[in-house]
Amino acid sequence: MYVNDCPAHAAAADAALGGAAEAPGCLLQSDLGRFAFQPYRENPLIGPTSATLLEMGALETSKVAKDHEWWRLITCIWLHAGVIHILANMLSLLLIGMRLEREFGFLRIGTLYVISGVGGSLLSALFMASNISVGASGALFGLLGSMLSELITNWTIYENKCAALLTLVLIIALNLAVGILPHVDNFAHIGGFVSGFFLGFVLLMRPQFAYINQKNSPLGLPPGTAKCKYKTYQIILLVISLVILICGFVVGFVLLMKGFNPSEQCSWCHYLSCVPTSKWSCKAPGNYCVSSQLGDQLNLTCQSTGKTGTYVINNPSNAEALNHLCLGLCS
Repeated sequence: MYVNDCPAHAAAADAALGGAAEAPGCLLQSDLGRFAFQPYRENPLIGPTSATLLEMGALETSKVAKDHEWWRLITCIWLHAGVIHILANMLSLLLIGMRLEREFGFLRIGTLYVISGVGGSLLSALFMASNISVGASGALFGLLGSMLSELITNWTIYENKCAALLTLVLIIALNLAVGILPHVDNFAHIGGFVSGFFLGFVLLMRPQFAYINQKNSPLGLPPGTAKCKYKTYQIILLVISLVILICGFVVGFVLLMKGFNPSEQCSWCHYLSCVPTSKWSCKAPGNYCVSSQLGDQLNLTCQSTGKTGTYVINNPSNAEALNHLCLGLCS
């Protein structure tokens, strides 16, 4: 929020408007000063502008593919669109991550979290090429996916196997179903979930009981009774998962580098991220305006609502002022 500096940008917009219109005020400006949030109608999650998020490392496909800013695939995981966004993600992390970290340790779960986040960013960059993306949702879904694969690969140690599996599948299905709502990047969820699912077979294997008992038993075991640390099916799942992960990430990076857009080849894939109904639309918010100018008089027309407005502006080249006017017209 220090970089965002909402009051300074709002003051610059007011000066450019010359009093013809008032730029929307920053949230909590009197209490937070420079750290104040953007107006609610500009960012309902209570946070900075999209431009600030992009400057700080948000994911945008063109910057990754054309400008080779690959680091955005990682930095976007640690950025959030606002206070509400980060609180929701941190609550989810507490509920999901604490149990996994207690059982498997910080190193393994931290590795799984970051790689799953990159997997989510990669799929999002491929399918949501026109959007700016931030947040840890892909990494969180990776933890959910790893819980499912952990249950499968350590199947023999669980008592109520079917009940545990059905409960986990239901939780995952409900969380993925939320992704069909508008303005939610479900491709990041899917990419993170798939990455975490296969990583779970690699990182979250538990030794079989026979091996543990063998280690704790007295010396002098009869020949031929030695047990392997892992069962055969666990090792097979590990090898298959490693191959799928490596191939998937390599193919994804190559496609992204070449600027390939899977949405153009898959006419139904956009329904995985948003399903339009009579209650909502999947179209991106239309805060875009067509402008025409005669002297110091500026005419704006909002493309989404069709509203028009006429303003007197001192500096027509001031993008901040024009953005404020367009936002107010389209709201």
